[in-house]
Amino acid sequence: MSSTIFAKSFQVLALIVCVLTVMPAHARHPGSKDVAESMSSLRIPHLTREPKIEDFANMEPSSAVRDSMLKIDQFLQRDPKDGVPISQRTEAYLGYTDKMLYLVFLAFDTQMSEIRNHMVRREQINEEDQVGVFLDTFHDRRHAVFFFINPAGVQQEGTYLEGQDIDLSWDTIWHSDTRLYPQGWVGFIAVPFKSLRFKSTDDVQSWGFLLERDIPHNSSEHSFYPRFSMNEQGLLTQEGDISGFQRISPGRNLQFIPYASFRSFRVLDQRNPVFPQFDSSPFDGKVGLDAKAVLKDSLVLDATINPDFGQVESDEPQITVNQRFEVFFPEKRPFFQENSTYFTTPINLVFTRRIVDPLYGIRLTGKVGRWSIGTLFADDQSPGESVAPSDPLYGHQAYFGIVRVSREFGSQGSNIGVLYTDRELDTVPFTSCLDDPCLTRSNRVGGIDAHLKFDKNWSLDGQAVTSRTTFNDGSKESGAGYFLYLERSSRNMEFNSLYKDNAPGFETRTGFFQRPDIRWFSNFFQRRFYVEGKHLQYHGPSVLTRNIWDHTGLRIEYFANANYKWVFNGQTSLGIYGNYGHERLRPDDYPHLTTNVDFPHSQVGFFMNTQHYKWLALAVEANLGRDTNYDPKFIPEPVDRFNLIPSPSGIPVGGKSRFVEASATLRPGRGLTIENTYFYYALRDPQTNASFINNHILRSKWNYQFTRAFSLRLIGQYNANLANTVYTSLQHSKNFDADVLFTYLVHPGTAIYVGYNSHVANIDRLLRADPFDSRELMRIPNAYINDGRAFFVKVSYLLRF
Repeated sequence: MSSTIFAKSFQVLALIVCVLTVMPAHARHPGSKDVAESMSSLRIPHLTREPKIEDFANMEPSSAVRDSMLKIDQFLQRDPKDGVPISQRTEAYLGYTDKMLYLVFLAFDTQMSEIRNHMVRREQINEEDQVGVFLDTFHDRRHAVFFFINPAGVQQEGTYLEGQDIDLSWDTIWHSDTRLYPQGWVGFIAVPFKSLRFKSTDDVQSWGFLLERDIPHNSSEHSFYPRFSMNEQGLLTQEGDISGFQRISPGRNLQFIPYASFRSFRVLDQRNPVFPQFDSSPFDGKVGLDAKAVLKDSLVLDATINPDFGQVESDEPQITVNQRFEVFFPEKRPFFQENSTYFTTPINLVFTRRIVDPLYGIRLTGKVGRWSIGTLFADDQSPGESVAPSDPLYGHQAYFGIVRVSREFGSQGSNIGVLYTDRELDTVPFTSCLDDPCLTRSNRVGGIDAHLKFDKNWSLDGQAVTSRTTFNDGSKESGAGYFLYLERSSRNMEFNSLYKDNAPGFETRTGFFQRPDIRWFSNFFQRRFYVEGKHLQYHGPSVLTRNIWDHTGLRIEYFANANYKWVFNGQTSLGIYGNYGHERLRPDDYPHLTTNVDFPHSQVGFFMNTQHYKWLALAVEANLGRDTNYDPKFIPEPVDRFNLIPSPSGIPVGGKSRFVEASATLRPGRGLTIENTYFYYALRDPQTNASFINNHILRSKWNYQFTRAFSLRLIGQYNANLANTVYTSLQHSKNFDADVLFTYLVHPGTAIYVGYNSHVANIDRLLRADPFDSRELMRIPNAYINDGRAFFVKVSYLLRF
């Protein structure tokens, strides 16, 4: 990496530090009195005996637990009425033994018939009545784990990194139980210290904590102890202190999860585009191992060998046709999800779906004092598997190395860190794989980042990185990337301003990256007017503007969105919006363009969602407007002058657009959940009204939970891209996917999976290639074949020492 790039990186960091320096002292460091007033400091008692849920029979604690456990009953709402006492009486009792932390909630309710108490799949309780706790065991106001249950006893645990979304990928063993009574319900939570990470010391420990109760039938009420206010930015910055933990230890913690699986399959093999054929096997066995070791009570070493992800649910649908840039699909594989927040930086440099087919993976994550450490090493067999055995690239693997170190400072959860990523592939010339991952020999990215929390409302995120990429023909590219994000948030107002700068040669092969050579500047403002009336909670507008330039100074995009939203009691909201913008396409974007061409874009639309009824949730968004056909018809040979084709060959054209996204979730019974989603996108010629594209996606997912451990999941998804081949290079394609999965999950790590999946598409039965794209097969109307199906069984077992 050049010294010039690093000089620029440190200039950006210096700017961040200067901004922090010029802030008023009271804004940077709230006085100790203010901090004390915003938190609750409590002492948790050591128990001489383990409490039982029977000690709280009929919503009344027995004298033994009443006198020995810490009682908390001052819960305050965050929403719908910030700072107002909870609408339903709630008591929490806390205590610990040498081995276990106990939390018992008495959730009184005068409307027991309205509580949401469904037997759903593990961790899928976000729309349910629930109680739980956030635990900041290192007391850094930055990282936390959480444990929640609904009235049916369904568990949800995960991790939370300040400023990020919750992460449900972390799994551990803990215990829960519930009882329902006419006047409310009891939630019992017991967490072994062996399932937590914290400092190992003989001194008295103090942790951060937040207790929460959610009551959906009261305008989606969320209440906390201590107070978690919408007038302050951050969750853990508002946590309380709980001390008194003494002579506890996570102990030795070794986990091994061996698994065995087999599958019977038949799949279309297109590695040789000249001679595609079907591959099949009546029995394909596989064994592997996941292992975990906790080092010094704070660092966690994870390893996986020959992992299997057959039980992982397919991706939720998104519109992928007529998109200029790659569409983001989140990671769902457990090994790569867990502790992924340790690698999170403002610029997405770690997107583990780039590791398509690993043979092994090793990850070390954790905290040492105020230092956070994350390392990940893995291979990826997919480059060598994507080509025929005769190809020179066959059998070659890519190797990923990622190192992340950050240090926290201050009392508000600020941190500064460095990240380095490396992807290496022993590429070869003349391979048939022309995708960028196959042609990249090495890609290395490194830089610095910072998260600065100034006060209860203001924060700043910044990052400066540089990359160097070498291709298999020996050519090289390099460039820098910069990111600055300033945010102010409160109950009544949200504001953020974002600047991104990607040099023409900047690239990341380990992260999610859409476009180089841009300078991006956007601003967002939202205002809420609280009514808190009988029907309306609040309403208000929001405005977003975005400008993008290339590095020559040419503005290539302008976009503006205006939005007005109304939020009602009964978990219902609706809004209207308008989009307006211009996009400038250049000959660099489309070689058939001889000059820059400006395309106007606009949409007007509305959105609505409601969960007023506990058995039904509805959401819809729709708009009409103008869009661009990014996949124009390309005809390599000249056409007859009488063959009138409205779109010039290979040149994008504008069109009239329509978009609909609708979803309906039904719970007709306590154990049955039906989730339906529908997407519609259409583009038409503005003069003739002839169709360019009509894309329909319909997905239905059925889950029946027989017990907390045993479930059946069915997924059906239909995708039809009804393309007019006169106007677009896209083919007229239809396909249907079906997935069936039986799951018996004793606890995380110990499970039995039995599944079947199938894919049907309108592919030419002779497997002929598309004449305009040899990498794709011809699509024939109403000529469906099954081009992939598999039956599998997987058994895993957790060994914990």
